[in-house]
Amino acid sequence: MPTTKTLRAGSAHKRAAILTAARELFLTDGFDRTSVDAIAAQAGVSKRTVYDYFGDKQTLLRAVLDAVGQSLVATIRRTLDDTLTDVTEAGELETALVAFAMRIATDMLDSAEYATLQRLAQTESDHLPHRDDQLITYAPDEALGERLAALARAGLLDAPDPRLAADHFIALTFGVALNRLGSANAAEDDRVRPLVIEGVRAFLRAYRREA
Repeated sequence: MPTTKTLRAGSAHKRAAILTAARELFLTDGFDRTSVDAIAAQAGVSKRTVYDYFGDKQTLLRAVLDAVGQSLVATIRRTLDDTLTDVTEAGELETALVAFAMRIATDMLDSAEYATLQRLAQTESDHLPHRDDQLITYAPDEALGERLAALARAGLLDAPDPRLAADHFIALTFGVALNRLGSANAAEDDRVRPLVIEGVRAFLRAYRREA
């Protein structure tokens, strides 16, 4: 069970070193085969420091996934800001939504952070409470839902449930690519882009507000 003791805030440098070491070892050796001693040695800290900062190995795994998840959400929010913030006309929606989806399908889905999240969430899910896994999975969808809500308030979309609209957008773009190709990584497969474009068009047929 995760620890309930009070943890030290500690130095940012040491915390980052421990998280980096744990991430690398969990990926290469797996959670069960990775010892706290090995994490401490690779991070250049004492075993006591690891326990003081994180309490136990399960809490450390959650902290690794949380850090990776926060990095990915930050990437998504930056991409949303770059592609969808200045949309003011209905005629701009398709280009902007395709640009957003393609940025995610290249910059994010081809990133080490995304690969780490997917691998650890899949291989080590038994060591995570179900609620933690859900929070990690749903955070990007929530960010997209917030931006679709803003577009609805601007009169460009008809989306009474923006979170559901985000689910539909993801299913019609990345979901179709995953089902058809087994991957939605446009950096590795040039067949992703045509599927994304058609998915955006299907989304807009459902959600574009009629003039």
